[in-house]
Amino acid sequence: MNLQYKGINIFYTDNGQGNPVVFLHGFLENSTMWESFIPEFSKKNRIICIDLLGHGKTECLGYIHTMELMAEAVKYGLDYLNIKNSIFIGHSMGGYVALAFAENYPDYINRLCLMNSTPNADSNERKKNRDRAIIAVKNNYKAFVRIAIVNLFRPKNRKIFSEKINIIKEEALKTPVQGIIAALEGMKIRKDRTKFFKKARFKKLMIISKKDPVLDFELLIHQTQNTNINVVVFPDGHMSHVENEKLFLLKIAHFID
Repeated sequence: MNLQYKGINIFYTDNGQGNPVVFLHGFLENSTMWESFIPEFSKKNRIICIDLLGHGKTECLGYIHTMELMAEAVKYGLDYLNIKNSIFIGHSMGGYVALAFAENYPDYINRLCLMNSTPNADSNERKKNRDRAIIAVKNNYKAFVRIAIVNLFRPKNRKIFSEKINIIKEEALKTPVQGIIAALEGMKIRKDRTKFFKKARFKKLMIISKKDPVLDFELLIHQTQNTNINVVVFPDGHMSHVENEKLFLLKIAHFID
């Protein structure tokens, strides 16, 4: 379904009844990443999946999509649906957006799961990598997307999940160049929300993967010690919903119920 926001279309799906659970996809992904889980999760809950700015069927809103701008669009969608309090599940970039949402609209959130995501800002090296990625996108966005998707998986899983990886690539290639660059620019300048996340009173879960090619496993484990953040460690890469599908289903179902 679509709704109008600042002259653009925002796409979302709305399934089931009960406590609202908002699923936010990552960079180069869209709401279709959650499709196989909706039948199970919607048995007891109202499942909202939103295409973030410049991804999926949601259009671009300028040339820099900050996490705050994306969070504002999510809030507009929830207001449209008359949802005032939700559980949030954010994968990777979706986690950054969920954190921005939680900080700016604290009354709207009662639980938050960061799935292969981090409250940390980009390091200087990471920012340089974003700039290199922007150049690569401008030169050959199809090659960039294909390589970027493969690199999210644990090396040994790239052959095991080759069919699913091809499907994810096809979805990722639907992301317009403007949307890709705007997200890279937005992630590059995002705030560090480590202190906010640690102090936040809502229930928190982090899904951290041992072989995540994107995030520093040891750093995240260290940061969550002696905090009220619940941590679940998965054995594989950045794409927990594919690489550890059954475990993901079990842990998320427990978290939202």
